[in-house]
Amino acid sequence: MTLFSGHVIDSLALLCLLISAVLLTILIVIDFRERLLPNKYVFPYAALGILFHILTDFSYLSLNAVLLGGALGYGLLWLVRAIGSWHYKQEALGLGDVKLMGAAGLWLGPENVMLALSLGAMLSIFHGIIYAIYTKKSLRRLEIPAGPGLIGGIFIMTIYMIFGNLFEMLV
Repeated sequence: MTLFSGHVIDSLALLCLLISAVLLTILIVIDFRERLLPNKYVFPYAALGILFHILTDFSYLSLNAVLLGGALGYGLLWLVRAIGSWHYKQEALGLGDVKLMGAAGLWLGPENVMLALSLGAMLSIFHGIIYAIYTKKSLRRLEIPAGPGLIGGIFIMTIYMIFGNLFEMLV
C-alpha cells in the first residue's frame, strides 16, 4: 500500500499509473515519428484509467465524473476537429487525438481533462514556435503533431490529481 494525496493506493493501482505513463511515452514517440496515435496504445490507456478508479474505489473521481470526463474529452476534441476540418477544407486534427482526450477524460474527469487540453494546446503552441524558428518555416501553415503537447498536459494534470494534496502538505 502506498499513500498518495490522502488516499491509499494499492500496488495494482500504482501499476496502472506506471503502465499508463509508459503507454503515453510510447504514443509521444510514435506521434513524432509517424503522426499517428494507434488504438493499440490509446485503448489500453483508457481501460487502465477505468481500472485505476475501480481499484481506488473511486476516491479520486466518482463513476459519473469518470464517464463525463471521457465524454467531454472526446466530444470537445471531436467538435474542434470537425470545425477545423470544415474551416481549412482538410483534416485539421486526427481521430487519434480525439480518442486520446476521451481516454484522458476517463483518467482525469471533466475539470482536469479541460485543464489538460488547455495545457496541451499551450505546449503545442510552444512546440510549434520552436519548430518554426528551428526550421525557419512559416507559422501560418505549420503542421505539427498535436499528441505530444496533449500528452504533456495529460501528464501534468495526472500528477496534479494524484499528488496535489501531497504538494500542498509540503508547502
